[in-house]
Amino acid sequence: MPDLQHWLQSCELCPNFCRVNRLEGKKGRCRLGSGLVVSSANLHYGEEPVLVGRGGSGTIFFTCCNLKCVFCQNYDISQLDYGRPVDRDELVRIMINLQDRGAENINLVTPTHQGAQIFEAVKQARRQGLNLPIVYNCGGYENPKFLEELEGLVQIFMPDFKYGNNDAGEKYSGVKEYHTYCGKALLEMHRQVGDLQTDARGVATQGLLVRHLVLPNRIADSQRVIDFLVSAISPNTYLNIMDQYHPAFHAADYDGLRRRVFQQEVEEVVQYARARGMNRFIR
Repeated sequence: MPDLQHWLQSCELCPNFCRVNRLEGKKGRCRLGSGLVVSSANLHYGEEPVLVGRGGSGTIFFTCCNLKCVFCQNYDISQLDYGRPVDRDELVRIMINLQDRGAENINLVTPTHQGAQIFEAVKQARRQGLNLPIVYNCGGYENPKFLEELEGLVQIFMPDFKYGNNDAGEKYSGVKEYHTYCGKALLEMHRQVGDLQTDARGVATQGLLVRHLVLPNRIADSQRVIDFLVSAISPNTYLNIMDQYHPAFHAADYDGLRRRVFQQEVEEVVQYARARGMNRFIR
């Protein structure tokens, strides 16, 4: 399998297509060069039950982001760049340590903009005895061409599907054609790993798990998200309909985002998913 570092020479890891040479220290929208920067790593019990199991999800939070979501609840990591540099060997040790502590999987949170570096470490960790499923836990704004390079390296894809239209992606996450690229990315992810599969304990082993955060005032265009999943991916898609939105970061600057989401708004999305034939979802 070829080294992925060449993606950093004219960076197109994500659809921002900055095309800067990160190997020479130049930085694009994600504000990172060619190094690895990690915010934290630990066993996490707050993820979806299919990821947590008994041992917890071995979660590694990567610093910075290729999105600029105005309501980001982890903005200290994604936008204020809280974290520390690590080299490849240290990232490998972090993964192996999480496995030794009983993790059910290695959960890579916001890996997109560091994907080339991360997956060279994943390959090395496999050679050193890592045998857990790898979870690609991302914001959904992915270059499907890069995802093709990850075939066989990722067992569980867990993208956000934030918006049902491109305008919302540009207004609230600062990127062009979010819905378009997220759709293409999900098609590639599903091609690689299929619908979510679990073992006898109910813990995920392979497949696609999609997260959708319901926003106030129907800003996320949730029905179109569900329509796409049913018609283009699979009605058996495992969907987490998330109800925890609250105004964070710069959300108060936007009229439609200044309040928490109402339970009625969440239930409307749940009922629509059921009406479209989806029956594998949590909330």
